[in-house]
Amino acid sequence: MRDLRVVGLEPDGQHVICADPTTGDRFRLPADDKLRAASRGDIARLGQIEIQMDSVLRPREIQARIRGGATVEQVAEESGMALSRVEVFAHPVLLERSQASSMAQAGHPLRHDGPAVQTLAEIVALAFRARGHHLGEATWDAWRDEDNKWVAQLKWQAGRTTNKAHWQYLPDGHGGTITALDDAAAELIDPDFGRQLRGLAPVRSLAIEEETSEESFDEYYGTTADSEIENPAPENPAQEIAVPERAASEVAEPPVPTVAESKQHESPVPKKDKKGKPAMPSWEDVLLGVRSSGHN
Repeated sequence: MRDLRVVGLEPDGQHVICADPTTGDRFRLPADDKLRAASRGDIARLGQIEIQMDSVLRPREIQARIRGGATVEQVAEESGMALSRVEVFAHPVLLERSQASSMAQAGHPLRHDGPAVQTLAEIVALAFRARGHHLGEATWDAWRDEDNKWVAQLKWQAGRTTNKAHWQYLPDGHGGTITALDDAAAELIDPDFGRQLRGLAPVRSLAIEEETSEESFDEYYGTTADSEIENPAPENPAQEIAVPERAASEVAEPPVPTVAESKQHESPVPKKDKKGKPAMPSWEDVLLGVRSSGHN
């Protein structure tokens, strides 16, 4: 870096003339507010002037956007400014928003019978405990809406879902009042804590599902098995069909007939004539129903 020394001002007073003591080369600088702030060592003023020169947003506009709920990152990205430059003007507004958030938590939600005795923070803590959420993992915030009224926000994660609840906060001498602005906010301050939050599906008990599955299995397969036993229809006709033990024993061991029964059921041997042909029954046998063997 080369050192320069101030030689003087131009006749119009708009530029400062500087010279290089080594080479004698001359330079000029605009005599503007930035140079005056730098010569006084006023770093804050110098940074403000740089922001005004590098961006279309003025410090008041930056603070208005931050007060309206924008983040430092959003303002820096939209304006093309450096993040550190936005933080200089955003810091006091962020403190204001944090204080408003704390005041809103101490406010009393409005119900059909008037303001609740408990504060918003106390009621939300009970609602979170009843639903199995952790309030310590949630984040509070506040900002001013278009009507210049404070809006308090609670943001929390439930599984893969990001939930947000918004209330309007009106400060007064008794801690302020809270009015729900959306369904999630209304459900959190509702006295009935048993209901599920919007967007969360109820979880059925595994024991109930197992019992239902077992009953369905027994009803279906039990009925099917009974019908198959009563009306067996195997795919392969040669395949053996399982039968109860009693039925199997009765089929496997038929009763042994007596000698008289065997003779009674024996097929009679027809008589033959002299030429070896069966003898024709007489008309008396046909009329009386007597066989040719002589047995009725």
